[in-house]
Order: sequence, then C-alpha cells, then structure tokens
Amino acid sequence: MVLLGIDIGGAQIKAGMVDEEGAILASRTIDTPADMESFLPSLHGAIRWLLEATALPAGVGVGCKGIINPDSTMVEILPGMLHYLEGQRLSDLIGLPLDVPVFADNDARVAMAGEMVWGAARGHEDVLMLTLGMGVGGAVLAHGHVLRGHTGVAGHLGHMTIDADGPLCACGNRGCLETAFSARALEGEAWAAVHRGCASTLTRLFREQPQLATCRTIFQAASEGDELSRAIVSQAIHKLGAAIAGLLHVFDPEIVILGGHVADAGEDLLVPLQEEVWSRSRGLLGREVPLVEQQVADKSGIVGAASLVMAPRA
Repeated sequence: MVLLGIDIGGAQIKAGMVDEEGAILASRTIDTPADMESFLPSLHGAIRWLLEATALPAGVGVGCKGIINPDSTMVEILPGMLHYLEGQRLSDLIGLPLDVPVFADNDARVAMAGEMVWGAARGHEDVLMLTLGMGVGGAVLAHGHVLRGHTGVAGHLGHMTIDADGPLCACGNRGCLETAFSARALEGEAWAAVHRGCASTLTRLFREQPQLATCRTIFQAASEGDELSRAIVSQAIHKLGAAIAGLLHVFDPEIVILGGHVADAGEDLLVPLQEEVWSRSRGLLGREVPLVEQQVADKSGIVGAASLVMAPRA
C-alpha cells in the first residue's frame, strides 16, 4: 500500500508517495504558484509524475497552513500568498479517482498525526506538540482525540499570550509566545544587537549583513560560549519554559513533543528547557513530564501529511 502526502507551503509544494512504515518512496517539489490558474496544472503535473513512478495511492493526506475543516477539507482561513485557496475544498483539487479518499488538516496537526502514527505519540492519549520554526505551531491530543475546539482553531499554542504588553504579533495580539520564542524572534534579537554593535561573535561575523545571523548560528555561537548569543537563547528558553509549564497545568499531558527546525538545536535546547519546565511544574503535578524531540524526522511535511490517511478519526 502506498499513500500520497502533500504539503502546501507558501514557498513550495512538496508531494510524495509514502509506504506503510512512513518511508518516502518518491517525491516531487514545485514552487508554489502565484494564483489558482497556475496551481492546478502544477499540482496535477507533480501528482502524475508520482503515479508514474509508483502506483495509485490508497489515500491522500494534505497539510496546509491556515484553518482547515478536516471534515470537508475546506480551506476556511488562509492569509498571505495562498489566499486564493480560501473557500476551496482540497479534496476537489487533487484530481484522482473519487474512490481515493482525501484527508486534510493544518500543518501543526499534520505533524501531530505523523507522531501518532509513526512517532513519539504512539501509544499515548494525552500529548502536547509544539512546532518551533519561523513561527510557533501547536496541536493537542486529549483522551486520544486531536483537540479542535468550537470553531476549529484550538491548538494554536504559539498565540497564547505570555506578555500582555509585549511586541505586536502577526495575529494582531501582543505578547504571543511566537514573539518570544521562534526563529523570527531569536533572529530579531540578534539582528538588533549586531546593528547596535554589541560585542559578540555574531557582530564580528555579520556586522555588514545582520540578516544572515540565523537561528542556527545563534544556537551554535551560544554553544561555543558567546555571551550575547547565550543571553538571547537563555531568555528565550526562559519564556518558552514558562509557557509550556502553564500548558502542563491546563492539559496534564503524558509527554510534550518538540518539532520544527528550531528544535534541531537538540540538547542545547532540550536540556535547559526541560529543567525550566520542571522547576515550574513539578510542585503541582507531582511529576516531571518528559519533553521529547519529534521522531518523524521528515522536514518536508510529506510523511506527516500521508499519516492523515492512517490517523485515528475524532
């Protein structure tokens, strides 16, 4: 059996055939078209190539940013360059025979689905997942079901307020977790410090082009002892730890899964973050909730999308 996974992103669309063990058999990446007229032929061309390379899939899973209705696969809210997909049923856009089922959800819930089928959430019923990238996504597994809420927006953990008077967030709120811990937030702190000429490895390397100081280079410099980078990382972890501790008191999960490219920092992030969370939560919970890295290592989103076909339904 093969499954088709499709990840629709602002810059690229990635599609691939995945086997029952979560391994990618063939994949195709295309630039995200600027309009609906270009979207369909580009997507259908990629799918035709995959069909020729493998076989007709038993099911299709589609991951996409925004608010996706998983029952109808309707894109309900999707700001930005993919706005043209609003009001579209993703199942109507795939172009495969009607007897091939199509499932869809937003990208963070897709990541959780992948962990439920092939990763760290297997065998668990109560799980929190945060995807730490340019923003902060999230998903909540409660009593074995993905939490969706009254209008389907539950799980946007990156937009919980951690500072009532904090920086303005892209969502319109102030002081969201995303403004304190995300690749954009860390890079913004580093860029400002380099622009001010603060003494740092980052300033020495990126004085002329501070925008090249990425989240990865900040963590690397911190691990090598750069004081400015260590301060930026430490403060961000302090705030993320406080937010996660609050979530533990609300949801009482078995584990917390960290995904996204910021989580690639590994133990440089995980060890201090875990201690921060535990110091704030073990008193009331009476236990230390494990923080673990995402086990589905595929960063393309293809495997997670394909897992929607096999994931339990609410």
